Amino acid sequence: MVELTKVTLKKLVKQIAAIKGRHTELVTVYVPVGANLHDIVSTLRTEQSTAENIKSKPVRKNVVSALDKIIREIQMYKKTPPKGMAFFAGNISEREGASDIQVWVIDEPPDEIKVKMYWCDQTFILEPLEDMIKEKQIYGIICLDRSEGDIALLRGKKLEPIVHFDSIVPGKTRAGGQSSARFSRVREGMLNDWLKKIGEAANKIFEEHGKEILGIIVSGSGPIKEMFLKEDYLHGKVKDKVIGMIDTGYTGDFGLQETIEKSESLLREEEVTKEKKLLQAFFTELQKPHGRGVYGINEVIKRTENGAVDRIVVSEGCQLHVYELLNTQTEEKKTIFSTTKPSEPGFSIMGDEDAFDFLEKLAENYGSTVVTVSTDTREGQQFAELGGIGAFLRYV
Repeated sequence: MVELTKVTLKKLVKQIAAIKGRHTELVTVYVPVGANLHDIVSTLRTEQSTAENIKSKPVRKNVVSALDKIIREIQMYKKTPPKGMAFFAGNISEREGASDIQVWVIDEPPDEIKVKMYWCDQTFILEPLEDMIKEKQIYGIICLDRSEGDIALLRGKKLEPIVHFDSIVPGKTRAGGQSSARFSRVREGMLNDWLKKIGEAANKIFEEHGKEILGIIVSGSGPIKEMFLKEDYLHGKVKDKVIGMIDTGYTGDFGLQETIEKSESLLREEEVTKEKKLLQAFFTELQKPHGRGVYGINEVIKRTENGAVDRIVVSEGCQLHVYELLNTQTEEKKTIFSTTKPSEPGFSIMGDEDAFDFLEKLAENYGSTVVTVSTDTREGQQFAELGGIGAFLRYV
């Protein structure tokens, strides 16, 4: 079993998602961590018996056959793999009345499968896998007003409240004269202490997480958040990570939830901006006479093996595969990079690997890193048209 990277899984999920059944005959099975495979097989055999009652003969045949293929696959395992398994089987023939039952097995996902599921429909159920391939990026949240404040982390879509504070800063007074002026000074001093307290806590939390934090959002009702950001309550490195402010009608738990709901466009914009900057820097390097940018898989591999590559950039739209061929008579070996399976006389395919997986292993061996970019931006599309594989060099 080879653990799937998130990029490889993303491509596989996209492939499976494109399959549409003519009828409710596509079978999805999720086997969670620690499940008893004997019990899973017993459940599927029961479902097979139930499927025998389907009125349509072609649908009945396809569902029973799909379940049979999944059962056979499960029986090849002595126990459930450490992270669980997922199976997808069904008739993928595009011709009415024809049957072509195919099965996909995911036995080493990036994250643990915790859901137990059997489902039969016109499409496969992919939400548990889609959750795995979503980037679980970490952002900080400071939600405050005059009365309370919260500091939290946002990991993907999961909110992790870290600390909550209640303020003792009084509201404005209607009293006049010297008493009002004195009260106002006291209140301003208490407000300063309150914001200082929030700032100290935020500095400690976000500095401890260091590079994990991609950005910080400051939210709340009223003008207090603007006051908090305007002054030096946050340390310079923490303040530099603030990517925006969001107006909320609440603070506390409701305020944090409202911040998340209103931050989607802000976070997406931030993600797109980083990707655009990365690719713009890459294209700038390519245009220089002696720039630090190279492209094409052969060039990237050569430079990586020479130890010259800092970061390899791969487009999510790249369909390139690495095929290892062997001439069975001469024992000649060669490597082919292609988007389609090669067919050469005298040669047989001994290995087939997604280019991303190949480059990720190569990068690990030579101290480089691999980053992926989407095709959602103009720069991303331009990079994909260039072949979808490039690299930033450490030196020329």
